Amino acid sequence: MRDDDIAVTDAVRIPRAELKVRATRASGPGGQGVNTTSSRVELLWNPSTSRALADEERARVLERLGRLRDASGNLRIVCDVTRSQARNRTLATERLAALLRTALHVPKKRRPTKPSKAAKQARLDAKKRRSRRKEDRRTDFD
Repeated sequence: MRDDDIAVTDAVRIPRAELKVRATRASGPGGQGVNTTSSRVELLWNPSTSRALADEERARVLERLGRLRDASGNLRIVCDVTRSQARNRTLATERLAALLRTALHVPKKRRPTKPSKAAKQARLDAKKRRSRRKEDRRTDFD
């Protein structure tokens, strides 16, 4: 693992060599310079060919982020928030890491619980009180 790798989790680090970065002209802020500078950044990464993921992690990423992949299987992150290409590149890599972090998260298994005897008794007592209250409201017309 090198220092310039992208840290997603403690165990997963994406090598920069696996990323394809493309800069294009952006719309938005930049004044007249927006017409001449390529500050919009497209970041492409293919999770199915990445060496950074184990088979189980790859399956989870492909399942959860499959809709975000293009026809070649690349995950495409676009950033044109700032006027600086370097800052947009940094933001795009941060977005990729955040996206992968959420995709790799394994939810805790839910353990079914059942109400205690005291909770069951309290529920029945409340039902009886409500029943008595409604019964007392009834008027006898006989």
